[in-house]
Amino acid sequence: MKFRLECAIRTSADATPAKDAIAELIDESNRTIFTKGAPEGQGAKVVDWSVEGERVNLTLESGRHVRVHDAVMRLKKPLGAKLGKDFRIGIRGTDVSSFTIEMPSEKPLAEVKIPYVRSVTYDAGILRLDLDVDDSAMSNRVPDRILSLMEEKIEQQSYGGKAEHWHVLWQSEKKEHKFSEDPTQAMVDAGWIKRGASRGQWIHGPQSTRMFRAFEKIVFEELLEPLGYREMIFPKLVPWEVWQKSGHAKGVYPEIYYVCPPKTRDPKFWEEVIDHYKVTLEVPTSLIKEKIGDPIGGMCYAQCPPFWTYLQGETIPTDEFPIKVFDRSGTSHRYESGGIHGMERVDEFHRIEIVWVGTKDQVIRVASELHDRYMHIFNEILELEWRKAWVTPWFMAQEGLTGVAKQSEAGTTDYEAPLPYRGPDGEWLEFQNVSVNGNKYPAGFNVKCQSGEELWSGCSGVGLERWASAFFAQKGLDPANWPEEFRKRVGEVPKGIRFL
Repeated sequence: MKFRLECAIRTSADATPAKDAIAELIDESNRTIFTKGAPEGQGAKVVDWSVEGERVNLTLESGRHVRVHDAVMRLKKPLGAKLGKDFRIGIRGTDVSSFTIEMPSEKPLAEVKIPYVRSVTYDAGILRLDLDVDDSAMSNRVPDRILSLMEEKIEQQSYGGKAEHWHVLWQSEKKEHKFSEDPTQAMVDAGWIKRGASRGQWIHGPQSTRMFRAFEKIVFEELLEPLGYREMIFPKLVPWEVWQKSGHAKGVYPEIYYVCPPKTRDPKFWEEVIDHYKVTLEVPTSLIKEKIGDPIGGMCYAQCPPFWTYLQGETIPTDEFPIKVFDRSGTSHRYESGGIHGMERVDEFHRIEIVWVGTKDQVIRVASELHDRYMHIFNEILELEWRKAWVTPWFMAQEGLTGVAKQSEAGTTDYEAPLPYRGPDGEWLEFQNVSVNGNKYPAGFNVKCQSGEELWSGCSGVGLERWASAFFAQKGLDPANWPEEFRKRVGEVPKGIRFL
């Protein structure tokens, strides 16, 4: 890692008379303030300098420690004091003529557009960044965030997808499946579901809705109630400040449905749009774009982040932990692009979100309790063929936390079930997960424990579409092929709505 900065500190008067004093201060700084906090020989250094009238020209080089922009900030205070006291000269600011960062990478990055970066080039295992920063950007540590971003991108190149960070923890015995059709198509043919007007959206008839309620009843009676979870209602419109604190603002943009408010509610302002529709019977989306404000956030993408505003900034009594809550109050929305398929990959889906907060030991223990209850449900009530596997969540890899997850017991366990209609060696569907998220959310939302202990949290999303897809892919729609315990929860399957 190599940083190089060419800049000029502007002064209020000709600094030539102070040249000897400046030389002495630079020499001393190379030996002291530029090395403070760095390993031996790894501090910053002024490698060239000159005085030209009202400019003190500097060329600095450094490694990762005491980076060149930090070194300039460290120099400006004693330089200002020296020039002011002995020469009555003030410091006006800093002009940057060149700022480059060189960092190792096994291969070049795909073309990127990054704020404050003029260009990114690659040669012989080295990425070279040419930065366009000023005094304010350096003071606000923009170069540090650019470096962190580039390191994330390099890490993502080597991440290789979830499969490379996946290993089986447990697997059930093979089961004989009496059904081999696509469950979504079977439900459509039986009149249980119909496609909604929007992409990746389904309308559930009485039969399918009864199945969803049966799954909810199982979760409530076999897991939430015995383990002492309390129900809450989480918001489903998520503003940017929530995603900034939760970390999702680092990468959620390709997958969210954005929310833009109208610029005003004044009917006169909207009259053109209204009249256009009345005449053409077409919604004038291009006109609407001109009359809505900037996105304030998006529809619920991951269900638990809005919950954390409830705890934000609070100090909570120690005996309140572990806090265990759940939300089942509305839909989640995720733009799946070309990945939508049937009922298992949709843009609008229904989920029970389970969240718990406590000390590290408490959070890990609660996760273990959930695993036990899920095993009971999937083995003894739904009688599925399934497996569970440890994975590194993408948000952790995205934020450079892959190694931390392995070392600290944070991470995600995915539950997967085979889909018989995909063939004997076909696709396994992730239909459930349990995530231990470490201190990510309590730290992001500044939640504290009265005792001062570090807080952790976990979450587990029960996706009803995924449960239905896994169950009906293996059992079909005929109640005669369903396990007895599931039939008890369902009762009589209601009649659907008939059409001529």
